[in-house]
Amino acid sequence: MDLDVAMRVASAGMKLQAARLRVVAENLANAESTARTPDGEPYRRKLLEVAARRDRETGALVATVRRWTVDRRELPLRYMPGHPAADAAGYVRFPNVNPLIELMDMREAQRSYEANLNAMQMARTMVQRTLDILR
Repeated sequence: MDLDVAMRVASAGMKLQAARLRVVAENLANAESTARTPDGEPYRRKLLEVAARRDRETGALVATVRRWTVDRRELPLRYMPGHPAADAAGYVRFPNVNPLIELMDMREAQRSYEANLNAMQMARTMVQRTLDILR
């Protein structure tokens, strides 16, 4: 594998993991966001769909974000009769964000980002050493 290809693949991986980290941060920031009215929709957990595409210049497969979606699972209900968004029975719909799952996703994305960064640094070091040998 060409070192340029390795750097491009690692760079695409870093971009993908950065996007995952942004989604996790948004989900965590809105974990307790409710609707303002009883019939309103609270925040729904965002997800990324990942796809592999072929890089035009190198022909290598790189991971990219296909699209952003929202999690359509059931929203949890909490009994809070004094809340402005409570329905007639006193229940409030909360976002379907589980902070523990988001923190695990964040840690996985962080580790993947670091692995891609290390791969890029190794490729850069190899190129530098090759240039040093050629001098």
